[in-house]
Amino acid sequence: MTLDENTSASIDLMLTMSETATVAQGLGVFETVGMASRNLSSRTRVEYRKDLEDFQAFLERRGVVSLGGVFLAHLEAYQAEMDSRGYAPATRRRKCQSIKALFTFLWRQGILRVDVGARLPLPFQPKREPRFLSDQEYKELLRTCSHHPRDAAMLEVFLQTGLRLAEVAGMRTGDIELPTKVTPDPDNVGYARVTRKGGKLATIPLNFKACKALKAYLAVRPASEHDGLWVSKFGSAMSKRAIQAMIAKYLAEAGVKGASVHSLRHTMATHHVARGTDLKTLQETLGHADLATTSMYVSLAKKTQRKALQDHAL
Repeated sequence: MTLDENTSASIDLMLTMSETATVAQGLGVFETVGMASRNLSSRTRVEYRKDLEDFQAFLERRGVVSLGGVFLAHLEAYQAEMDSRGYAPATRRRKCQSIKALFTFLWRQGILRVDVGARLPLPFQPKREPRFLSDQEYKELLRTCSHHPRDAAMLEVFLQTGLRLAEVAGMRTGDIELPTKVTPDPDNVGYARVTRKGGKLATIPLNFKACKALKAYLAVRPASEHDGLWVSKFGSAMSKRAIQAMIAKYLAEAGVKGASVHSLRHTMATHHVARGTDLKTLQETLGHADLATTSMYVSLAKKTQRKALQDHAL
């Protein structure tokens, strides 16, 4: 059965489903119809499916097979089991969000008379301060990869744009526009077209440091059958996992601990706020839907400024 046929069958099933349907059927319809209607990323869909399959197995061990046989008490018992398994707060919260999304979808479709998950409280998750690199750390990071044009260019792109891993990994050679002569002139910037979350396309500026590094890399980029910007030593496009591994290697070489690829995004945003870049500009560059998300970097920037005042005391 093709994907379209599978979706069509799921829609037909959904239109005839009731509370007597099985939990497995409910999960199947949510996966093929509910997740698609929310335009979830492939990674999020995989996580939802794994979470809900684990919940289904929990219910089956207790003899619960039909959707109508699931009550709030079962959801709370599952929360207790997650606690006994020693799951981290973030994992428990994500699994509960998956369950709530499932039952809200089934209720909105008229399959369930009550949204069983509506009153399920989400586990408390302590907020962790985003990890960003200090001036010394990111300069040392760039130094460690300065001998490798591709890696140096990629790290400059991360640090100068604040792009997400998927956005950088998905870049094509045709997505990059560089000035003929690279200068710090504000009217002489480059541009990169990227695919944001949800498939939205955006064009962001590339400053002179990113342009300079990209020019150096493109001058030696190996010929390849594909148009992916980042070419591996085997001639294939670099995967997200390969990029993560590469950056983890350089972070270790630079002696930077507790950081990841996403820390480079936080680094860009924090240092720009500290140096006076307005939040609206950062919001557009980072691709935040809400300015409040960008505002979190204000407190981090103040921390950076306090450190600079101490370190550079006259």
